[in-house]
Formats: sequence, C-alpha cells, structure tokens
Amino acid sequence: MKFIIRTLAAAVALWVAIQFLDGIQITTPKYSPEYWGTLLVVALIFGLINAIVKPIVKTLGCAIIVLTLGVFLLVINAAMLLLTSWIAGELSIPFHVDDFYPSAFWGAIIISVVSWILGLILPDGD
Repeated sequence: MKFIIRTLAAAVALWVAIQFLDGIQITTPKYSPEYWGTLLVVALIFGLINAIVKPIVKTLGCAIIVLTLGVFLLVINAAMLLLTSWIAGELSIPFHVDDFYPSAFWGAIIISVVSWILGLILPDGD
C-alpha cells in the first residue's frame, strides 16, 4: 500500500510539473485514459530511478554535494528527471523533457516541493 501511495504522489508531482513547464510533456491527448496511464508509468520509472540510481550518484558526488552545501543535489535531481525521460523514450512511452535548463532543473524543483507537501499530508504507514 505504501508503494502505491508513493507512486500516486509521484504521479501528482509530475503532473504539476507538466502543468507549469512547457519543456516537460506527455504527448497523448490531454486527460485521456492513456494520458493518466502514461503518467503512472512515468511515475514508476521515476521512482525506480530514484531508488536505484540516485543513491549511487549521491554517494559518488558526496564531496561536491558537501562543497556546494547541497546545491548540487538540484543538479542530481534534474539529471534523474532527464534519465527518466530518456528511459521513457527508449520504451516508447510518450513522455519527454526537452532540456536540462530550464525544463529538467525547474521540473525537479517542482516535483521535490510537491512530493514534500504530499508527504506531509499523506500517511506513510510508519
């Protein structure tokens, strides 16, 4: 149940980012069942990347993160969003992030803020 709630929260966060940024898009008819299905699949991919790849990148970039007082985490988050876009493209999923800045950078910030707010509201099962 916790996994489903987190995936839905990630889908909502991605949806908010898509609404605010022109550089992040799902290329299916808006608000169709295919649109929402694509959003859920992208949220699953994004969750897997954040669970598997992000800890490795954070460990390797630990010195830079400390040196920049955590600001480099914004770059890592944007890179994870771009990686999600690339994997979605390889799997023929109609989700695309245009570029690193401003699309992925601001998208990662929006997704982080929305996920944080949803984390405060939704129960986590602990």
